[in-house]
Amino acid sequence: MATLGDIGVSAAINLLTAFIFLLAFAILRLQPFNDRVYFSKWYLKGLRSSPTQAGAFVRKFVNLDYRSYLRFLNWIPESLKMPELELIDHAGLDSAVYLRIYLLGLKIFVPITFLAWSILVPVNWTNSTLDNVKLTNVTSSDIDKLSISNVPLGSNRFWTHIVLAYAFTFWTCYVLLKEYETVAFMRLHFISSEKRRPDQFTVLVRNVPPDPDESVSESVEHFFLVNHRDNYLTHQVVYNANKLAKLVKKMRRMQNWLDYYQLKYSRNSSRSPMIKIGFLGCWGERVDAIDHYTSKIEKLAKEIADEKARVRKDPKSIMPAAFVSFKTRWGAAVCAQTQQSRNPTLWLTEWAPEPRDVYWENLAIPYVQLTIRRLIMAVAFFFLTFFFMIPITFVQSLASIEGIEKAAPFLKPIIDRDFIKAFIQGFLPGIVLKLFLIFLPTILMIMSKFEGFNSMSSLERRVATRYYLFNLVNVFLGSIIAGTALDQLKTFLKQSANDYPKTIGVAIPMRATFFITYIMVDGWAGIAAEILMLKPLIIYHLKNFFLVKTEKDREEAMDPGSIGFNTGEPQIQLYFLLGLVYAAVTPMLIPFIIIFFGFAYVVFRHQIINVYNQEYESAAAFWPDVHGRVIAALVISQICLMGLLATKGAAQSTPFLIALPVLTLWFHSFCKARYEPAFVRYPLQEAMMKDTLDHAREPQFNLKAYLQNAYIHPIFKDDEDEDDEEFISKLENESVLVPTKRQSRRNTPAPSKISVGSSPSLPEAVVREYPEP
Repeated sequence: MATLGDIGVSAAINLLTAFIFLLAFAILRLQPFNDRVYFSKWYLKGLRSSPTQAGAFVRKFVNLDYRSYLRFLNWIPESLKMPELELIDHAGLDSAVYLRIYLLGLKIFVPITFLAWSILVPVNWTNSTLDNVKLTNVTSSDIDKLSISNVPLGSNRFWTHIVLAYAFTFWTCYVLLKEYETVAFMRLHFISSEKRRPDQFTVLVRNVPPDPDESVSESVEHFFLVNHRDNYLTHQVVYNANKLAKLVKKMRRMQNWLDYYQLKYSRNSSRSPMIKIGFLGCWGERVDAIDHYTSKIEKLAKEIADEKARVRKDPKSIMPAAFVSFKTRWGAAVCAQTQQSRNPTLWLTEWAPEPRDVYWENLAIPYVQLTIRRLIMAVAFFFLTFFFMIPITFVQSLASIEGIEKAAPFLKPIIDRDFIKAFIQGFLPGIVLKLFLIFLPTILMIMSKFEGFNSMSSLERRVATRYYLFNLVNVFLGSIIAGTALDQLKTFLKQSANDYPKTIGVAIPMRATFFITYIMVDGWAGIAAEILMLKPLIIYHLKNFFLVKTEKDREEAMDPGSIGFNTGEPQIQLYFLLGLVYAAVTPMLIPFIIIFFGFAYVVFRHQIINVYNQEYESAAAFWPDVHGRVIAALVISQICLMGLLATKGAAQSTPFLIALPVLTLWFHSFCKARYEPAFVRYPLQEAMMKDTLDHAREPQFNLKAYLQNAYIHPIFKDDEDEDDEEFISKLENESVLVPTKRQSRRNTPAPSKISVGSSPSLPEAVVREYPEP
């Protein structure tokens, strides 16, 4: 059990680590040759030029102005200067609202900390329960005397905790309500004031029914010309080009290696570069590297050409899905938010992701497979979550004095030293858990991709949801259950079974010391490491030295990254959970969380302004998830407090807490009904207003030319062959005729502009010309 001294050692280590990271960042960001790493956002916007282009040779690489080093912390006020409206214009609404999650944490926990420390801490401290002879077997420290564990069994002082639990709940709900209202307004305002985007006019249609008489493209065109005849504009069917994309990706990788060896040869033409063609280049025949990669590229070029020919001619490469674009936002909103056919499993429509948000590989997955895939991944996630608790429990047992002495007795003389002992108890558990979770986001992303989500934003939201559940079960519940059982094992063995609930009631709040160490490792040192960007820095310089030949190459060598919603938001939510759970139990933990929220807000604001280049814009579509998870944390905290009071002989006062979860869930349902529609539907009134303004401002705008290229697979867009351009042109050109070859009129329940004279009795519908929009 970590003591106050152990926490002090851990705080000193983490503060020193964070200071070293910040100092290294402050120095590295001033060097001209690192400029593209620490200000990549401005380079991508074309608003910054390289400082290495002019001046003396040394000045191209090292900043010799000593005055700039005296102002090495000026990045902090500069990060806070940009107003929120300018930040939205600069980085997008997603980034601005993501920062508001950190502000939400400060708004909730700063007043809670003031109340808890001014009222609860004195109530807890002025007792002597942990010094009672009957509980001498329970491991505790001075920190635990600030917690609810130090209040005597059955004491009337528990009413203070109950009253403050109500106060904390009402304050949290009030802040959540105001924030939800603000973000919903920001989203609607952003959408209404945003410039024209393809996804505003486009709907993704899935599960197009097969037709023996028509191709997918003809079927889609006919269906929408008939059922949305006044609004339909154009469409783009989805092609299964996954194999082609892999071949092109492989060819680009080979081309990079060829460029590298050609550059190497140009620097030293006296010796041709040689490589081994065995496994990972470790063994095998030595061959000329340039000839080897040239032949591989030629072979891949032939395979790519053959695969393109197959995609062009094979009907199986056309998926029963399409991006359908409309003349107005109003028409797209009506289509995306209504049922299209009598059979609700056919002609499924949803808003199309913006083009850069589309995850093209998953569009080739047949719709009927999606349910099966998601069931498989749900089962796999269940086993991953619960079986992961076994190694976490084992590792945590080793990350303690007793566990290390038992596993390695020869280390006992070393770890019995005060500083080593403090280091192990105050720092090691947090860093071990952090290291153990490094590969989890990658695993969860692979699982989500297998499930078939069609956009990067939906993939990241899915990963965030599962990461949060994983943290809840393993990091929070697992650490409490496993850690408490390990710490109090001797007590459990020696005392009567009737005393187990009392011991657990005392011991659970003591796990706050473990979470304090975890917050300092993950939330202090970890955030400081984020701003240093050590990995992108190293990769950029390696690419710059070995591969870069042109300015375009240098730009591609930059890796600005993004806010990483799939990992960042679950991390934030864990701190919301810990703060709300321990607010009325162990207030000692909350100041550590406040430091995290404040520090992370400054760091990520700097990164969003200067570095991150967000891959997509969802207009803060993730906010309902954020709100829901804070509500879940609030309910969990209330249930934990009820259970804890029941073990503390305060069962008579526990019923007064039952109303809290009920009121909290009612509040959530109110917010869901009032504000969530703004995040899942587009109001027709807003769509019509935006369409009217666009028509008044640009009455001659060619919307069809603007939209017909938007949702073509990038693998065809980037091609430069004339044959491929002809193929693309064929995909883009919308036919003005709707051939209705079928004998029955399953998709045409009534006469229309396209088949005015058609009749169910006619063997073939009359084909009419449809005027260009």
